[in-house]
Amino acid sequence: VQLQASGGGLVQAGGSLRLSCAPSTRGFSSNTKGWFRQAPGKEREFVAAISWSGGSTSYADSVKGRFTISRDNAKNTVYLQMNSLKPEDTAVYYCAADPSYSDYVSRSRPPAYWGQGTQVTVSS
Repeated sequence: VQLQASGGGLVQAGGSLRLSCAPSTRGFSSNTKGWFRQAPGKEREFVAAISWSGGSTSYADSVKGRFTISRDNAKNTVYLQMNSLKPEDTAVYYCAADPSYSDYVSRSRPPAYWGQGTQVTVSS
């Protein structure tokens, strides 16, 4: 099963983008979903996560106040609204899903399911 991420692109600093992620097949509606990113030469890092109900969210300190994660379970889609983008946000963004919210946000292990990634480039 694949998670399909979309919405990446090139934007100037201070601009906005919205990423979307949906599975290519039915399922994952009850999973925690979220986003990681990896910049060139850097390790993959956690960005944000949202519980299956949408009642709990978690963000990396570097994106708090600028990024908002949300989900529409009727469409089985998770979104990442990215505002006030900075050049240091440039990375490949990956959506990921896992049955456990606590494991997801504690980063005790990688999420079980991953998407293919979408490139976000922020120019200065």
